[in-house]
Amino acid sequence: MSIERQETAQRMSRIVIHNDTVYLCGQVAKDANDGITEQTATMLDKVDALLQQAGSDREHILSATLYIRDMKDFAAMNAVWDSWVPEGHAPARACVEARMARPELLVEISVVAAVKK
Repeated sequence: MSIERQETAQRMSRIVIHNDTVYLCGQVAKDANDGITEQTATMLDKVDALLQQAGSDREHILSATLYIRDMKDFAAMNAVWDSWVPEGHAPARACVEARMARPELLVEISVVAAVKK
């Protein structure tokens, strides 16, 4: 059994790969002072970069869990999400309203993906 951990610190690894499955730690916006549209876009940019680093991409996402601070932002977040997900490659997904680690954070995502072969 092989487990590869990348960018590992005391608390977590940013990427874990096991059995050709990629697990990303939760990703948040680059700038938490932005609105929901910008926070969602920069959060997804980080997901793209980590997936590439792990040998995957958004077409290989198996599952995504989105945490949103307030469901009033659900439609705006989904507009960014819908334009980011490649047509025909929508992953299994859940979205829940959650209290965030910092009050200025509006959205966070956790992703599981397959390694590209």
